[in-house]
Amino acid sequence: MPYPLRKKQFATEAGDIAYWVSADVDSGRPWLVFLPGLTADHRLFGKQVEHFSDKANLLLWDPPSHGQSRPFRLTWTMDDLAKWLHQILEVEGATAPVLIGQSMGGYTAQVFMDLFPGEAKGFVSIDSCSLQRRYYTAWELFLLKHTKLMYLSFPWKTLVRLGSSGNTTTEYGSRLMEAMMLDYGKREYCELAAHGFRVLADAVGSGRPFDISCPALLLCGTEDRAGSAKRYNKAWTKASGIPLEWIEGAGHNSNTDRPAVVNAAIDRFVASLR
Repeated sequence: MPYPLRKKQFATEAGDIAYWVSADVDSGRPWLVFLPGLTADHRLFGKQVEHFSDKANLLLWDPPSHGQSRPFRLTWTMDDLAKWLHQILEVEGATAPVLIGQSMGGYTAQVFMDLFPGEAKGFVSIDSCSLQRRYYTAWELFLLKHTKLMYLSFPWKTLVRLGSSGNTTTEYGSRLMEAMMLDYGKREYCELAAHGFRVLADAVGSGRPFDISCPALLLCGTEDRAGSAKRYNKAWTKASGIPLEWIEGAGHNSNTDRPAVVNAAIDRFVASLR
């Protein structure tokens, strides 16, 4: 990644996790931790790194089994992701982080806050949803647990097209998602996606509170067509009172479709925490 970040690795019994951290950490700056969505990797936040690299200490990762964090056994749970993230933050001395998660990354952040209450200074959800059980129907959870055969039934070229253009509204966002997807073969991609949706359903079905005790902000693209993300976010802000900002014209990867708008929203949110 051509930014002032240093690549590092964190070893686990299931594989090594690749992550990137600011080369020159400034104790006077906040920590921003960027968590990409399912099948995406750290490249998803390229426009955010460009914008925030001289304003904050940054940490990004390729989640286990994603990008450069491969090979990695597909045995992890959502709790495992949060615990490994916590250990990496401890290694880097990243205290009071602002967790910024896109889609699956937002779920990882919520599990982190559930397991380690009081440690996050703030939370920004980008096209993600709440993990609380009340937002989901039984049918939706069933479908999340049974996606593998559906994915495998599509030709690889069709999956790549749906995964890239279906999640974005811009050429930049589409090409970036396509590049990240093409790093996988079809079977690896399908198994990763199916595993991610299954552990997500398991987390939701656990009935844990997943309360967000720190300041938070919800961002969602007006053209987000991934599942029921828009409906979930409308219900989430109504029930929780967490502010929701709609990113006009953006799809599911709104930080790649409208980076300037998303970056400005994060800027305002981080400034409000001081």
